[in-house]
Amino acid sequence: YTDKMANVSMVTEFLLLGFSEVWELQLVHAALFLLVYLVALTGNLLILAIPTLDQHLHSPMYFFLRNLSLLDLCYITTTVPKSILNSLTNSRSISFLGCTTQVLLMILFGGSEFFILTAMSYDRYAAICCPLRYDTIMDQEVCRKMATASWLSGGLYSLMHRAATFSSHFCGPRIIHQFFCDVPQLLKLMCPGEARAEICALVLSVILCLGCFVSILVSYVHIFLAVLKMPATKGRTKAFSTCLPHLIVVFLYLCTGSFAHLKPPSSSPSKLGLLVSVFYTVLPPTLNPLIYSLRNKDMKAALGKIFSVHFISRVN
Repeated sequence: YTDKMANVSMVTEFLLLGFSEVWELQLVHAALFLLVYLVALTGNLLILAIPTLDQHLHSPMYFFLRNLSLLDLCYITTTVPKSILNSLTNSRSISFLGCTTQVLLMILFGGSEFFILTAMSYDRYAAICCPLRYDTIMDQEVCRKMATASWLSGGLYSLMHRAATFSSHFCGPRIIHQFFCDVPQLLKLMCPGEARAEICALVLSVILCLGCFVSILVSYVHIFLAVLKMPATKGRTKAFSTCLPHLIVVFLYLCTGSFAHLKPPSSSPSKLGLLVSVFYTVLPPTLNPLIYSLRNKDMKAALGKIFSVHFISRVN
């Protein structure tokens, strides 16, 4: 026990091994990540701002979209800026506290996002399948409770993972073959027999994610069945073009995250693992604004109105 405690007390930092050890490629990685981060930042800030400024967009759908955008903004900010900084400074280190914080925040925002996506699928189900009772089903109080439950569930979920991961002891080199502190990578660094708590937490994660995914799937099955009964072809096309991208994003997010967390641990670094991690940490916050909101006719109209009012006020 004393040896283990001494071993833990020596863990002051980890080394993040990103996409390349070549300086020029690190600069390319930093430039690409910076571009993606600015796109995600702009898109999500627009979605946070537009419904707030336009009274016509104060509906449950846009309420959940604002929550999703805030989560996306926090989620991508947890990992990408640190990765950019490390690439620019040619530094690989992250402190033990920084690593703990990254894990805590990533699971908080990632878990809350999946719960919000589940709430959004129910909102779309209520809007399309129960239009006459929609205002009663999804009133402001219900929306607030669903959003609060999503954030609190994500918080409890992250605390569970944080306790399971960092209450363990780490043996061997403190090298993480990833551009951020990732739970599967930390599992490989734990001393033999120390990973049981985290494995139990991962099993619970799988059960929760499957439950959310089944709920989302059931909602969209009902939505598609209702859409197919619509008489107008144009209405069906619009509904499918809105719902299918949502389902694809959820499926991609769940599958890549599950692959990263459930695949057997490997002692050698994997480029595939790095690529997969981009699909569930970087792409969703970047693509969600485009898929969920900025293609929306009402959002584009509100954005045009805001810019026209701003332009007129500047001219006057």
